[in-house]
Parts: sequence; structure tokens; C-alpha cells
Amino acid sequence: MPIPLTGTQYEISAGGYTATVTELGAGLRELRHHGKPLLTGYEADQLPPAAAGQLLAPWPNRVDGGRYSFDGAQFQLDLSEPAAGNAIHGLTRWANWTLAARDENRVLLRHVLHGRPGYPFCLDLEAEYRLDADTGLRAQVTARNAGRGPAPYGTGSHPYLTTGTPVIDECELMLPAARWQPADQRGIPTGPTEDVSGTPFDFRSPRPIGDVRLDHAFTALHRGQDGRVRVRLTGPQGGLSLWAGEGYRWLQVFTADPLDPSHRRRALAVEPMTCPPNAFVTGADLLIIEPGDSVQHSWGVEALTQQT
Repeated sequence: MPIPLTGTQYEISAGGYTATVTELGAGLRELRHHGKPLLTGYEADQLPPAAAGQLLAPWPNRVDGGRYSFDGAQFQLDLSEPAAGNAIHGLTRWANWTLAARDENRVLLRHVLHGRPGYPFCLDLEAEYRLDADTGLRAQVTARNAGRGPAPYGTGSHPYLTTGTPVIDECELMLPAARWQPADQRGIPTGPTEDVSGTPFDFRSPRPIGDVRLDHAFTALHRGQDGRVRVRLTGPQGGLSLWAGEGYRWLQVFTADPLDPSHRRRALAVEPMTCPPNAFVTGADLLIIEPGDSVQHSWGVEALTQQT
């Protein structure tokens, strides 16, 4: 029997929630609530379009020219975004992840990232996806430094949120972020963050997305008493909330305007990131994991009722 391009499919469920996680990259291929998609999905025999649902490690977003210095040494990463001359979205999204544990509502996958040119560090990575009938999806990413020296690290995830509308223009977005990061056409930051006040990027009060084009990193996130930042996307047929725990200090928000017509502005990518674009170069919010130490980050998605 042919093997799907995304490998073994792990289906989990709880209450009205169902999800499918893939062996390839520990990606989140589908998430539904009572049969209605909360994220844009894709087929098991299809590569994730525009990084949909992918887990990003040991860095999210881009590294300018793939070149960076760390601990007194210079490194060159493969240019996985060759048209722009960047290294993008880490090293594990096309790797096979091994099943470590599985229950009806939970799957835990593991991958050991061995050293390679451009990233001579060893990380033991785990990705857990868990569904709860009341609170929806919780994704947890753990990285342990299994090597002998300190390792630079960042992580992110790349879900595309959907409310079921043909395009996102009519959807209402609430994004509790006070600052945005200017970037050039290659996605590399061009200067310090700026206040969203008075710009088209201010969604701190819910309003329709309209024709605003977004492909920006946001920070200075407002959090609830539980330490989580919550983004809401709502439409005529309902809505959903994405939350990110304290370790995620940035959100990349993407309206998908550069994509082909079948994906352009069909969903809104809201990507929790521990660090901004080009953090391997600038050091901004870059995590340094000492040998034997580990870091853990959680995010999730919950369907909203009409009364929420």
C-alpha cells in the first residue's frame, strides 16, 4: 500500500473536537469542531501548503542569508527559501517524528535533531497534541539540549485560522498586540518595532480585517491573568480563539496575499513564535539552552460559541 506523503496519520478526538497529526514534521493537518474546520487542512498525500499546520524548530520564520554567529563561531544554514535568500522555519518540519505515546485524545511525537552543518547542536524534541471536550486543542513543544554545549533555539507553529467564510475580509479580528515589526520584502526586520496606534495594524479592539494586508510580526502582547494571549477571529458562522502561553512573545500574522488564488486570503495564519524573524542574527528573544536543560511552550485553539 502506498505511504502518504505526510506519513502515518494520528487521529485524536474529545467531545466535538477531532484532529489529525502527521508523522512528517509532527504537523497539525486538521482540526475540526463538530465537523467544522477551525484550521485550513490538506490531504494526507499532499505536502502542507504554505507551511499550513507545521511545527517550526529550532527557529521560526527567517534567518537573513542563513548566516549567523554563536558562541564566537560563524555558521551558514542551507537556504530553504532560495528565492529570498533566507533559511526559513527551522530544520524539523520535513523530518520523520516517532510516536512516543498515544491515547484517544492525545498523541506525543518525538524527534532527535542531530547536529549538521549550520546547526552543530543536538536537541531532543517532543510535540504533544491534546484535545479536551471543553477547551479544545492544546499543543505543547518541548526541547532538551542533548548535546555538550549551549544551543540557540526558538520555536513557532503555523496554523491558518478559518471561520468558514470564502475569504477573511469580512471576518472580525481581535489581536491584542501593541507593537509591530517593520520588515523588507524578504521578511527581514528593517528596524525597531513600532506602535500600532494609528496604523492599519491596530486590532486591539475587534474590527473587520477588510482589505488590510498582513505579513508582520507583532509583540508587546496583552495577556490575561493566566498568562495567555488570546487572538479571536469571528465570522457570520462562528469563530475561534487562538491562545499562546507566556513563552511565546511574538505572533506572526499573515493574510496570505502572495499565495495562489486557491489559498489567497482564504484563512488567517496566526503563528505563535518565541522570537521574532532573524533572531539567530540579532539575538532578540533568542533562547540559549544549556546542556541537559529543557524549555517548554504551549499554545492552543478553541471554538467560540455564538454567545462567547
